[in-house]
Amino acid sequence: METFGARLHRAVAERGPLCVGIDPHPGLLARWGLSDDVDGLDRFARTVVDALGDRVAVVKPQSAFFERFGARGVAILESTIRQLRDRGSLVLLDIKRGDIGSTVRAYAEAYLDPSRPLYVDAVTASPYLGVGSLAPMFELAAEHGGGVFVLALTSNPEGPEVQHARTSDGRTVAQTVIDEISQLNAGAEPLGSFGLVVGATIGDTGHDLSRVGGPLLAPGLGAQGATAADLRTVFGASLPAVLPSYSREVLGAGPDVAALRAAADRALAACKAVVPVAG
Repeated sequence: METFGARLHRAVAERGPLCVGIDPHPGLLARWGLSDDVDGLDRFARTVVDALGDRVAVVKPQSAFFERFGARGVAILESTIRQLRDRGSLVLLDIKRGDIGSTVRAYAEAYLDPSRPLYVDAVTASPYLGVGSLAPMFELAAEHGGGVFVLALTSNPEGPEVQHARTSDGRTVAQTVIDEISQLNAGAEPLGSFGLVVGATIGDTGHDLSRVGGPLLAPGLGAQGATAADLRTVFGASLPAVLPSYSREVLGAGPDVAALRAAADRALAACKAVVPVAG
């Protein structure tokens, strides 16, 4: 069975280092001239899939913007996931789940078990009940060739209060997360399946990412303030593992399909100028 890390490595080599979010928040639906209801949500998601599903390495739907419409919204999310997979994109579902025991196992089954309707290639997860609490998610991901991106250094202003706090051994909380994910990827080739989320807006992190061995998801590019050039400062020698992520900068070009593609192409060109891609 092919691992998520191997699939991601190949997808980036073929399509380039770019992840695009699907974040249908009310303001963006209005900007597209769509209603803030399930019909507007469906049209938005289908347009993004048609524009980018066969062009972008990774597409990242934000689950919350589908869940807010209840069962019908989740049904549209299921359909969006299927359509993206049919077009060859890897699907990273932004859910930031985190829990313990049987509950985190149930979350893992919902998203990482190929027999489930919301099955995706990878998910985001929160480690703040302890990285070890996510063990059932890591185990199921490994069993089915899935991936998990764990929050490490986020760009929200509240993040450093927790992430930069020092533990008893002197490391920051973020560094302990980084180190534990690094251990999960030990020996993986060409890329580990367990990644980290590190915001592109945070500047010099002061943290050691050199041994992660897995992908580094970098949200915050474009409308959120970071440029592709900022990735050099944030990631330094770890740039080859970076998966840059854009949302509003690309989505704001819609609803015209050609304009969405052109915006994604511009973002990809900027990332290619910074992020080295192995063949």
